[in-house]
Amino acid sequence: MLIRSLSVPLTAIRGIGSALVPKLARLGIRNTTGLLCHYPRDWEDRSVQVPIREFRHRQVCTNVTVVARDWIGYGRMRTLKVYVEDESGKASLLCFNRPWLEKQLVAGGHFRLWGRFYYKYGEIQSSNFVIEETGDRGPGTGDQILPVYPLTAGLTQAMLRRFVNFALEQYAANLDDELPGKIIARDGLLPKKAAIRAIHFPASVAELELAKKTLIFEELFYLEIMVGKRALERKRKVRSEKGEVRRGRSLADYHQSIDSNHIFDDNPQSLFPTPHSSLLTPHLPCSPLQNRLIERLPFSLTPGQTEAIVEIIADMATGPSFSMARLLQGDVGSGKTLVAFLAALRAVNDGGQAALMAPTELLARQHAENAALLLEPLGLQIAFLTGNIKAAGRKDLLRHLAAGEVDIVVGTHALFSKDVTYKNLRLVVVDEQHRFGVTQRSLIMAKGANPHLLMMSATPIPRTLALTVFGDMDVSVIRDMPPGRKPVKTHLAKESSEDRVYDFIRKKLEAGSQAYFVYPLIDGGDSGDTSNIKDAASMAERLAAEVFPRFSVALIHSKLNEEEKRTTMERFRRGEIQVLVATSVVEVGVDVPNANCMVIEHAERFGLSALHQLRGRVGRGQEQAFCFLVYSDELTDDGKSRLKVMLENTDGFVIAEEDLKLRGPGQIAGTEQSGYLNLGIANPIRDIEELARARTDAFFILENDPGLVLDDHRIVARVLDEAPPFSEVVF
Repeated sequence: MLIRSLSVPLTAIRGIGSALVPKLARLGIRNTTGLLCHYPRDWEDRSVQVPIREFRHRQVCTNVTVVARDWIGYGRMRTLKVYVEDESGKASLLCFNRPWLEKQLVAGGHFRLWGRFYYKYGEIQSSNFVIEETGDRGPGTGDQILPVYPLTAGLTQAMLRRFVNFALEQYAANLDDELPGKIIARDGLLPKKAAIRAIHFPASVAELELAKKTLIFEELFYLEIMVGKRALERKRKVRSEKGEVRRGRSLADYHQSIDSNHIFDDNPQSLFPTPHSSLLTPHLPCSPLQNRLIERLPFSLTPGQTEAIVEIIADMATGPSFSMARLLQGDVGSGKTLVAFLAALRAVNDGGQAALMAPTELLARQHAENAALLLEPLGLQIAFLTGNIKAAGRKDLLRHLAAGEVDIVVGTHALFSKDVTYKNLRLVVVDEQHRFGVTQRSLIMAKGANPHLLMMSATPIPRTLALTVFGDMDVSVIRDMPPGRKPVKTHLAKESSEDRVYDFIRKKLEAGSQAYFVYPLIDGGDSGDTSNIKDAASMAERLAAEVFPRFSVALIHSKLNEEEKRTTMERFRRGEIQVLVATSVVEVGVDVPNANCMVIEHAERFGLSALHQLRGRVGRGQEQAFCFLVYSDELTDDGKSRLKVMLENTDGFVIAEEDLKLRGPGQIAGTEQSGYLNLGIANPIRDIEELARARTDAFFILENDPGLVLDDHRIVARVLDEAPPFSEVVF
């Protein structure tokens, strides 16, 4: 039985009643499979006693008594603080976002404590701890290695340990291996049933490490199987077109090629070279339309733009049986849109049409206006299509589009509506690709006969993640910026120092500049229990009435209709609005060269990549731009270190690497909502060596046994058929 095939309801597990089902669902646990695959975030080694006084050297593991309790903070922002002691000394526990501990941690109570401690404000403190009653011992407790799970209100570590243990007793013994037997034997991995038990309740540290190695490799292997199925299919088409014959290679040859090909250098495709790489020459001629646009530009292309264009031209010059699938990466302002326009000109020159899809009407309108400015003088017909186009105009536009009288259409999701027909769609450009799901991209691609695909991202994707997620695509990277672009000066500021930030911005406004103020919430109703968080709606009123009364202040967020957002952004671009208050909706926005100040409040609530995107909204003009990251006075040292990444780096790729390390692969670059990754324990950055081996094994198997019919590979086919590990991995 495959673990992913388990469909047993949670209520079949002893101790789980209907009242606990919604609580478990908040952790993503919806059935027995989810329970068994709810891997620990850490492990508590109770075989080693570490008193409070030894906190500087090891993680504390001790028995404590609650001495006193208090609520700290101001107004509605209150945090439970619990004072505990053991024979060696005293410490305080900061119970952030865990108010339910008030009922559990009563004065005089005896508890088992495990956690990481630090010295601050004259005392030993911890906000990262696990505590439970000394008598609350479930299965596997005692002086052993215990799992530490992510929790939610109404669930304790003891409860989860008990539930997982019951699930293991009932179902783990029947679990089948999901990796080929030769790989398990070669690497000395655990059988699946042993690995699942050991990841939760290991008998030793050595067994825990082996369980991690087994499950990490398995996740990465099936991820690369899914990527490889698409990648090798594309490469077979090209080899067939060119008449190439490939001889099979041994698995040893594949593993030997890892070091010689340097697969984790800047080119994530180097292990399996781009099949048409021989066509890439620096002298590849542009089409007449492309040359005419380049000649009209008042500036020279950057080396990064030139290299990307050469690669795209080579892709689009191949025969009809091969269509380009390329990811174009580059920081905000690196000139990706111009590269996309040049790609569109190639499609038009070849007798086809191009569609450029953006996630918001604001961004789509900006692209359409720029396309009209640059491309209409060349004789091209440009159209703009969104869901807000009125019926009469829409009918005429669609008629011209179907007749081939529109060369390039720019728009939003409306581009793949059922009533939209293209005469000869040859190129699809998807801007801010991480904001579109796999299905949405499939719908626009289905409008043409195997059209070329160019996906663009201003949210840099680390090369390791690009190798994993976009392994069936070629990747172009624009690393340079247009000459003369000044780096944005970034400053960190405590919330209590915001008046100094306001004073600085006021002086810039008086000098004729414009500013963005960005908040994590639209209004107070979105805050839930964190009502101390400032929101855009109330702060727009305060900034207008109290802070900047002499200047025009406006508000923009996702709940406004498209016409309101367009009008507000247009007024801001024209300089009629000096201060624009917004949520992260402006992360993808229009260019406003005169806006050179960005203030992001509660910056700790944004991902690093999102902060970098927001910072990229300023610095589009000739003046020096500034970005202030305002953070909570109570931010931990770890949180401050995280924000310092923004202070010390302007390279979006470096920031993206750090973001991946801190937040995990499932939450970066929109991958979580777009369905790219579904990893439970693996991390492509941390597990880079295992990723390399998994990719090598997966591609070797698929190239040498594409039908997965050999005895040792049938389990792979079974996993894919019975319970696909990743429903949507890549486009």
